[in-house]
Amino acid sequence: MTKYIDGFVLVVPKDKTEEYKKMAEEGRDMWMRHGALEYYESRGNDLVPQEMGGEKARAFTEMAGANSDETVWFSFIIFKSKEHRDEVNAKVIEEMDKQMEGHEDMSISFDMKRMAYGGFQVEVEG
Repeated sequence: MTKYIDGFVLVVPKDKTEEYKKMAEEGRDMWMRHGALEYYESRGNDLVPQEMGGEKARAFTEMAGANSDETVWFSFIIFKSKEHRDEVNAKVIEEMDKQMEGHEDMSISFDMKRMAYGGFQVEVEG
């Protein structure tokens, strides 16, 4: 059975980094508690693309529309399969919904409209 990954690219204001890390740690605990295999939140620190084969890759900061006051985060969660991902995410969403009851005014430390998300089937593993 092939592993499955949920991947995220998001922009976090530099002055909200600690707030975001706290939220990410709570997210990690929740996903792991409900069965995710691995959970990673990674803050960009070397986002200047290098020339490869005479071409320069597009920078994450450009792709994400990040300015000098923001950082780009690349995050991913690993699951056994897409079906496993769906089961775990259903439990996480249920728990999140319960936590949000009565806290609809709760702010988050990044702009959801600038977040990219997708599910990926692992094709090559090392």
